[in-house]
Amino acid sequence: MQKIKSLMARQGLKSPQESMADLSPVENLRIPSKEELRELREQPIDPQAEQEIIDSIEEVYFSNDSFDMVQHELEKLPPELNLQELEEYRDKLKRQQAAVSKKVADLILEKQPAYVKELERVTALQTNLQLAAVICTNARRQLSMAKEGFTEASLGLLSNQRRRQLLTGLLKSLRTIKTLQRTDVRLSEMLEEEDYPGAIQLCLECQKAASTFKHYSCISELNSKLQDTLEQIEEQLDVALSKTCKHFDVSHYTKVQLAYTLLGKTQTAMDQLHMHFTQAIHNTVFQVVLGYVELCAGNADTKFQKMQYKDLCTHITVDSYIPCLTDLCKALWEVMLSYHRTMQWHEEHDQHETTPTTDGAAAAESDESVVDRSYVKKKLEHGLTRIWQDVQLKVKAYILGTDMSNFKYDDFIVVLDVISRLMQVGEEFCGSKSEVLQESIKRQSVNYFKNYHRARLEELRMFLENETWELCPVKSNFNIAQLHEFKFMGQCRSPSISPSRHAGSSTSPAQGELSLFEQYLQEGNPFEMHAEQKEEETEDVLASNGYESDELEKSVYQDYDSDSDVPEELKQDFVDEQTGDAPLKSASRETIRSKKKSDYNLNKTNAPILTNTTLNVIRLVGKYMQMMNILKPIAFDVIHCVSQLFDYYLYAVYTFFGRNDMYESSGLGLISSRLRTTLNRIQENLIDMEAAGENATVHSAAEDRKEKVPSPHLSQLVVLTNSGTLYGLAQRVVATESLVFLAEQFESLQSHLDTMMPAAKKPFLQQFYSQTVSTASELRKPIYWIVAAKAIDYEQMLLLMSSVKWDIREIMSQHNVYVDVLLKEFEQFNKRLQDVSRHVRIPLPVSNVLWEHCIRLANRTLVEGYANVKKCSNEGRALMQLDFQQFLMKLEKLTDLRPIPDKEFVETYIKAYYLTENDMEQFIKNHREYSMKQLANLVNVCLGSHINKKARQKLLAAIDDIDRPKR
Repeated sequence: MQKIKSLMARQGLKSPQESMADLSPVENLRIPSKEELRELREQPIDPQAEQEIIDSIEEVYFSNDSFDMVQHELEKLPPELNLQELEEYRDKLKRQQAAVSKKVADLILEKQPAYVKELERVTALQTNLQLAAVICTNARRQLSMAKEGFTEASLGLLSNQRRRQLLTGLLKSLRTIKTLQRTDVRLSEMLEEEDYPGAIQLCLECQKAASTFKHYSCISELNSKLQDTLEQIEEQLDVALSKTCKHFDVSHYTKVQLAYTLLGKTQTAMDQLHMHFTQAIHNTVFQVVLGYVELCAGNADTKFQKMQYKDLCTHITVDSYIPCLTDLCKALWEVMLSYHRTMQWHEEHDQHETTPTTDGAAAAESDESVVDRSYVKKKLEHGLTRIWQDVQLKVKAYILGTDMSNFKYDDFIVVLDVISRLMQVGEEFCGSKSEVLQESIKRQSVNYFKNYHRARLEELRMFLENETWELCPVKSNFNIAQLHEFKFMGQCRSPSISPSRHAGSSTSPAQGELSLFEQYLQEGNPFEMHAEQKEEETEDVLASNGYESDELEKSVYQDYDSDSDVPEELKQDFVDEQTGDAPLKSASRETIRSKKKSDYNLNKTNAPILTNTTLNVIRLVGKYMQMMNILKPIAFDVIHCVSQLFDYYLYAVYTFFGRNDMYESSGLGLISSRLRTTLNRIQENLIDMEAAGENATVHSAAEDRKEKVPSPHLSQLVVLTNSGTLYGLAQRVVATESLVFLAEQFESLQSHLDTMMPAAKKPFLQQFYSQTVSTASELRKPIYWIVAAKAIDYEQMLLLMSSVKWDIREIMSQHNVYVDVLLKEFEQFNKRLQDVSRHVRIPLPVSNVLWEHCIRLANRTLVEGYANVKKCSNEGRALMQLDFQQFLMKLEKLTDLRPIPDKEFVETYIKAYYLTENDMEQFIKNHREYSMKQLANLVNVCLGSHINKKARQKLLAAIDDIDRPKR
């Protein structure tokens, strides 16, 4: 019944027939067909039998809805089927079905009113339910609208935001994981870009992130991989640090230092840096020297690469020595410059970081950085000396590896210059005096200079013995600074500065104050200047034909009487060839006005007078000074050798042109005691007098005295006996004035030499200048005296004077013939001077000396002639005065020399004839310039006129007393 009710409830309110038609076979209730219902109605109705049939139905048919009656019946079938039994059993089942169906129909009919009543209630309920459904539908629609308008709009946003946050966190984690997985590629790129700080920062961040996401299996092995990568970065960082030793780059070094700071290994980096600098010095010098050795060795099988550096240096050839040294210094400069710039970087970096901090953590970090900076600073300062010591030892091994005694001078100077520049670099680098370099270069220099100076003295002797004393035509503005040997003086005035210092420093004071590291901080190299200098070493000092222009050549032979032809510079007194200044001792105005008479200039400009040998000596002095300027420890030895060059030149000029015993004994003081002492000193200390002999053993013994040189001999091409050339006056002028010019150059160099001379040795230099250099001009007197003594025939004048009768009784108005003869001699002498001046300029001092000597000799000859007079009257004395006045008057037209030398000597002697006895005695005591013969003759001639015999005896005795000490 329950099944029936439930079925009815599902199907709704229907008629019983409809309800029966709706019953499914699944409900184990089959609706009887019409035939069956008819059979049921036809059968007799026996309730009891009917009940028995129903009771005979198996219980299983009433069990549950899922019962499968067909399956049940089929399973009950016996193995062997019998049609009759089956039909019987089928009939039984039909009867049971019919009984059940009839029973059901009866029950339905029995309950029909209740069913109808209940059905009506069901219908009403259905109507109510339909109304409730409408209400619910409307409510649901309203709720849906409220949900869409408020709940989903607001609460949905919150839900979506939460979901978004979760997804964002997840995305970030996923991206981090993705980044970690791709870290290797990015790290490789950053290392290729040399972004070491970024690579380390990235690596450290990756390690931190990896530890955060270590629960992910995909990055479980990333930590160990990142640690390996970090070690690889440190290795590459060390390589990058080593690169800064040769070519420092600020940005590159900043990256490296920042990277080490991130690693917390600042001190380790500094230790590594010094190790790299030491290694860089060794590798650099070895590669430079090895390159030159292999280049020069060609295809030799020698395994140079396995040699020690010291042994390798001994294989450098002479030709490649200087280029290799220069490249060596260039390479070492680059290393030291990198170190200097490294220190500079740290100093600037420290200044930026020394800002006070108040935060506690920052202060703790600052304390740690202060410790690091202090360590770095001390390490760098200590490294300066260490680096420079390594450089010195490497260069020392190179210097001593080759014997430089046979080097050319210019090559040796270049070596000294390079080493001097290197020592200057060392002084600026760490304040070192470079004792190692100084000692090594001093050893080479002493050895070289000893041989070099000996060869130069022999060379100078050869030059002097082959010198024809012809004028070397140089320009009027010639100055030793124009010679490339003296270029260094214009480039550096301080002895501590290398000669290769660029000349630009003299034009720009600010530039001169910069150190080498400041000048070449960004580019350039202090050792690159030698090639440039050699290109600049051009001289323009020689005149093409002895004249500086055609105009001057034409003007050589113009009349000297025209004052308008004399340029202004010649109207001054003697002009210094070097400075253009007049000497301290100026001439009188009369001398300047009448200069045209005695200034026998070849051309209108005061071109220096010098010879090829003079030029050679000047060049030698320049070379010696270069060496001394570069190598201060042997400065005294070099200056001593410089003095020997001047001594030998002076001695040669004197022996060639000034030595003549006959004229030296004239008693006129031609050679001063200072000059005599100087000549004796030179002869004793420098001249090997024994070597001139034929004794070979003595010569070999003299060879042991390295400083002595045989005395030079005048070239046979120089003729000093020809009266037509005034006894070699041109050669004498060239020789003497070249010596004076040389002395002037020495004077101009004195201040420079004095700065180079050690304090203990300065008295030597002062003595050299005061006793030797200053005596050069004094040689003019003895040398030109010989010309003056031979140019005029004084003996003929004495003979002519002896034939004159002086005891005349009347005053004469006509002078004697000997005066005209003497004046003619002077005119001839003047003409010869002009002839000589056409070939060699005769400076004013020379012409003055010549005229002075000639006039002095003429006046003394006059006195000697007057002293030979046996008898003389007062009228004779007047004739002597007339002759002398005539001589002076004519002479003053020939020369501009004022006052006339020894004029008083003659006049005083003539006037002495008129003195009384007492005055005569005083005269004898005061005028010892006259000879005993001249004084005695004066007394004898005066006898009888105003001196008696007793007075004569007294005066002769006084003369004898004066002469006695001389004997």
